[in-house]
Amino acid sequence: MSEPLRIALVGATGLVGRSLIELCVGRSDVRLAAIARREMPLPAGARMEMFVADPADWSEVIAAVRPQVLVSALGTTWRKAGKDEAAFRAVDQRLVLDTARAARECGVDRMIAVSSVAADPAARTFYLRVKGEVERELAKAGFHRLDILRPGLLRGRREHDVRAGERAASAISPLTDLLLHGRLRQYRSIPARVVARGILALALRSTRGRFVHDNDGIRRAGRTLAEPAKGGETP
Repeated sequence: MSEPLRIALVGATGLVGRSLIELCVGRSDVRLAAIARREMPLPAGARMEMFVADPADWSEVIAAVRPQVLVSALGTTWRKAGKDEAAFRAVDQRLVLDTARAARECGVDRMIAVSSVAADPAARTFYLRVKGEVERELAKAGFHRLDILRPGLLRGRREHDVRAGERAASAISPLTDLLLHGRLRQYRSIPARVVARGILALALRSTRGRFVHDNDGIRRAGRTLAEPAKGGETP
C-alpha cells in the first residue's frame, strides 16, 4: 500500500477548511495537517493533526510537517476587516502569499488556493482586484502544479460568523441560480462540501501546470474522487 498524500491546510477554521477536514475523515490515502491561529474541535473519527500557531510561525510548522501539497482556504470579509483595505490585504493577500512562499522554500511543489469567481487584478471591485493580484503572484511562486479555485457564493453552515448578507443570498440562491446560464453559470452558488471534494480530488493529481477551475470545473474534479472503502481503506 502506498504512503498517504501529505496535505497542509491553512484556513482550517473557515467554511471550506472545515468541510475539507470532515471529508478526510475515514480516508487512508491522505494525511491532513491543519494549521490555524485558533483551536477548533475536530470531527469524530478524525485521524489528522491540528497545529495552532501564530502565522509568523507557520513556516516552521510547514517545515516540520513536510507536506506534498499546500491547500489555502484563507480569507476574511470586508466587514470583518473593519472595512480597512490594509487589514483586508493582510489576510487575503499577504498571509496567503507569505504562506505559499514559505511552503515553496520548504520544498512543497503543489498548491491549491481558493480564490473567487471573477477574480481579476484589473477589477474595479477591491475584493476581486485583491483576489486577482494574489492569483497573479501565486503563479510566480514556482509551484510545479498550481490549482486556482474560483467558486461562486459558498453555501454551508458557518460557525461563530454571522454574515447576514451572505445568509440571505444563500437562502434565495436555489432560485437565482436557475437564472444564471452560459457564461453566468460561474456565478451560481456552490456548497462548501462540493468545493472540498474538488480540492481533495485535485490534491491527488500530480500533473504539472497551472489550472483555474470555475464552479463547473470544481464539480467535475469532485466527481472523480473515489470514496473511502469500508474500514477507512480506499479502493
